[in-house]
Amino acid sequence: MSASNSSVRPSLKVDLSRSRALIVDDSPDHRGLISRILSSFGLNRQEKRDSLASAKEAIYLQEFDLMLVEAAINGADGFEFVRWLRRFAPEPNRYCPVLMVTSATQRDRVAEARDAGANFVVAKPVTPGVLMERIVWVGKDQRHFVETNSYAGPDRRFQHFGPPVGTKGRRKDDLAPEIGAASEPNMSQGQIDMLIKPMKVNL
Repeated sequence: MSASNSSVRPSLKVDLSRSRALIVDDSPDHRGLISRILSSFGLNRQEKRDSLASAKEAIYLQEFDLMLVEAAINGADGFEFVRWLRRFAPEPNRYCPVLMVTSATQRDRVAEARDAGANFVVAKPVTPGVLMERIVWVGKDQRHFVETNSYAGPDRRFQHFGPPVGTKGRRKDDLAPEIGAASEPNMSQGQIDMLIKPMKVNL
């Protein structure tokens, strides 16, 4: 599977017919929208859950190849759900790629999704083109899974955000891992991608 850095080529062939997705969203309309988009890609094996508790049950019952998780669901914290997934979910679901879906795309919220262990962030409103591109990126993602006392998830060593404090390879100019309250306007999908998409670094 291959794609350009900026967009998915129209001729790209991606077979998702054998994949299984977990969609976690408390909005029936948005859950249905994502489901229809995935079905249009040939990904018809879907489990749709409207709460984080129900999603955890599903994770113990079957294996998934992709998870799409709403960041704010029923007043709960989708970021905390991803942190739980990376630490305590049974294998292989613990390592399943996660796309965090959110309408709150301030820089610190995107960083929080990344630091919780999400692979990528998709801004609402979700479009088929963007979602397919992120799925392709997930398929091409060769980052190692990192497990330390303070972080579990895909290796975060890209741009100026290094691995957790105390881990080998952190650079003196890496930004601190603390996440504060939202203080900036929402970022565009392109800005989100620049923050969270894996990039080579010089250690």
